[in-house]
Amino acid sequence: MTMRGRNSSLPGVLREIADVAGVEAAWALARAHGGTTVYIPRDVDEKHWLAQLIGLEPARRLCVHFRVRVGVDVLIPMARLGQQQERLLRSLEAGLSAQEAASVAGMHERTAYRARARMKKDVVQPDDKQFKLL
Repeated sequence: MTMRGRNSSLPGVLREIADVAGVEAAWALARAHGGTTVYIPRDVDEKHWLAQLIGLEPARRLCVHFRVRVGVDVLIPMARLGQQQERLLRSLEAGLSAQEAASVAGMHERTAYRARARMKKDVVQPDDKQFKLL
């Protein structure tokens, strides 16, 4: 599954953060501050909590993106379903069975089977030179 596909499971502001600072930064913010409002300042240095959480350059990109005179308060969604889906995909990519991945993610086994099927469908084979018509 592509990173863009993973962005689609993110709620609005987290998707925006992923587009600006990367998917890992969005997930890190959701895990650390989901359900709370955080202040995104005008700029950060390496000692700021945001830079320590997601890295200096992604943090600076977020500051520029959300920059309003001084800074801005941003409500970070909890994204529980998105976090479960991300754990499921990572578990499947690591080679866990559908049952094991579902257990790790706290999701239904059938959801894991469907996710694995979508992952296989999304993989483009290098020797596959023709487009599918249907």
